[in-house]
Amino acid sequence: MDGDQLKTLIVFGALLLSTPLYAAQLNLELGEDSRTWQTEELLKHPQIQTITIANDVSYKRDMTYRAVPLAALLTGIKSDDHLQAVASDGFAAELAAAPLLASAGSRAWLAIEDPANPWPPRSEGTHSAGPFYLVWTDPRAGNISPEQWPFELASIKRLAPVAQRFPALLPDPALKADDPVNKGFALFQKNCLACHRLNGAGDAQFGPDLNIPYNPTEYIGADFLKRYIRDPQSLRQWPQARMPGFTTEVLPDEDLESLVGYLKHMAGRKVKP
Repeated sequence: MDGDQLKTLIVFGALLLSTPLYAAQLNLELGEDSRTWQTEELLKHPQIQTITIANDVSYKRDMTYRAVPLAALLTGIKSDDHLQAVASDGFAAELAAAPLLASAGSRAWLAIEDPANPWPPRSEGTHSAGPFYLVWTDPRAGNISPEQWPFELASIKRLAPVAQRFPALLPDPALKADDPVNKGFALFQKNCLACHRLNGAGDAQFGPDLNIPYNPTEYIGADFLKRYIRDPQSLRQWPQARMPGFTTEVLPDEDLESLVGYLKHMAGRKVKP
């Protein structure tokens, strides 16, 4: 290698080191308003700002992000639409559009990881929550569940509601509309369906099916199942456990009863995939 070649190589290497790489992209599958956003584009979005999230769900501490109001990206979406946020690990959060479009109270933001200033790992041996992460300011105002904070976000899709897409999840139609089992079904969609399927129904590729071959109410007593939902590590401890605990603030005792009631009800409505 002569001197000129060496100089060229050094200059090229310096450019690589000084120029951040923007390889990540977020796919918004919204029908006619579908588009793909690159990290670099989002970091230059006119509505981007710095926000601080108190007691971040993924990091368990206060975090500061560069973020865009999610509503600014959901072009053409109406409050009665239904969306699904899919992470790269198979987590698939089912989300009503109305809270995502809100500009007051609980507000949804798309946090964008800058390759020049990467976020820390979520915990030892894990990746960061990036490249994209759906976070909320004032989550208590809207009773936002931990399952509504998908990290490593890859896409957001407009879809038909869960009940239309997956009839195998439906409770007995003979039940009255105000039956606690129907309330439990709504809670299951909000808190469980992002990780779990039931009767083979659902889009999540993350956790086990909760009815096939056995429903947890068939092999765990109700008191222990409730304890497990509240604090999984209090019953089963292992380093790679990823199920979050659901506090009484997120899932009040009455709601927990309804959720377990739905699971018990569905044990009698098995549909093999």
